[in-house]
Amino acid sequence: QVQLVESGGGLVEAGGSLRLSCAASGISFRLYAMGWYRQAPGKQRDVVATITSGGSTNIADSVKGRFTISRDNAKNMVYLQMDNLKSEDTAVYFCRASWSVRGYWGQGTQVTVSS
Repeated sequence: QVQLVESGGGLVEAGGSLRLSCAASGISFRLYAMGWYRQAPGKQRDVVATITSGGSTNIADSVKGRFTISRDNAKNMVYLQMDNLKSEDTAVYFCRASWSVRGYWGQGTQVTVSS
């Protein structure tokens, strides 16, 4: 079965960094576009960054210049490097895999930024 398992979340002070990882299994990873989304309490889930199967990236304006998405097809992994974190980055971060009409979500990892 398909599994997306996020890791790397935690508590960090404002200005700090975290690197989120998402391990994918049960899919032909290289075919899938991958993305990171986040959901703060009481808010909708928003896209943070995406990366296509070919490696093209798109970063949300709110995190542009601070967050970087990357993937390693050999390891079936996608990463989100988060630098200069701000309190407004506090949220649950979800990994998503999508290809054609198929889409899968991970369970999420909590990121809390203290000011």
